[in-house]
Amino acid sequence: MSRENDDMADSEERARHWRYAELPGVDLLRARYVEKRFVRHTHEQFVIAAITDGVEVFHHGGADQYVGPGALALVNPDTPHTGQAGGPEGWRYGAVYPSPELVAEIAAETTVIRGTPGFRSPVLEDPYAAGLVHQVLRATDEGNALAADTLLRVAVTRLLRLNGGTLPRRAVRTAGARMAARARAVLEERMTGPPTLERLAADLGTSPFALLRAFRETYGMPPHAWLTDARVRRARRLLDAGTTPAEAAAAVGFTDQPHLNRHFGRIVGVPPGAYQRERKNVQDRAARSPYGPRHGTTDSTSRYM
Repeated sequence: MSRENDDMADSEERARHWRYAELPGVDLLRARYVEKRFVRHTHEQFVIAAITDGVEVFHHGGADQYVGPGALALVNPDTPHTGQAGGPEGWRYGAVYPSPELVAEIAAETTVIRGTPGFRSPVLEDPYAAGLVHQVLRATDEGNALAADTLLRVAVTRLLRLNGGTLPRRAVRTAGARMAARARAVLEERMTGPPTLERLAADLGTSPFALLRAFRETYGMPPHAWLTDARVRRARRLLDAGTTPAEAAAAVGFTDQPHLNRHFGRIVGVPPGAYQRERKNVQDRAARSPYGPRHGTTDSTSRYM
């Protein structure tokens, strides 16, 4: 049995969200969840999640999607989705989150896709590609930068060739979309002290329900859910920069650190403290070695939740 299978063999919920310095711009995750429910949220990166055991169900594109062993859940950047177990046994998976820039680079070099590349279907049955994802994670565990980078590029190329296409351009054409974009700009600017829906609508010269409808249609979620998602995104950047969880909570508008913990876990999958420790481990290892981390991501029980 492989090491990741050993780590996730019992019924306890565990997750590790980390980065490997030799794969810049790529987040990594290995997890086993039973009762975890991811609220509707988005990612700035692509999601490439390979299921090992159990079934995950996630709402995407107006329908529930089911993905089981040997299949992959594929989500494009800024696409709202959820996530939870499809059965009482939960699910176990490994995931890589490559940046849009990296995927575009790979697509330009290895495919005929022109424009902004993305995945056509959110679920793909492909045990070989799923195995590549787990090999990427294993290579980072072993500090094998050459293998990790190579396998990631091979996996992304295969997925784009099997399930890739050009994403439609998001043009703000309708009056509702323009109004939603203005509301989003206000929420970004006033993240720590956002207005009520009624006040926001009045400032934009519309009604609360008209604004709510336009925002849902444009961004796939109501303004309050979008704001929580945006706060967690900003908190992640602050944690990456070394801000403490308590300071990050206050900086993005959460009432306190437990408030951040609750929403962070429901979107990222791990608590902010565990998330930040992994980032710090990578930075510390890179600083100690002029050649980068050689054994940068060996597993340890303390690094799980």
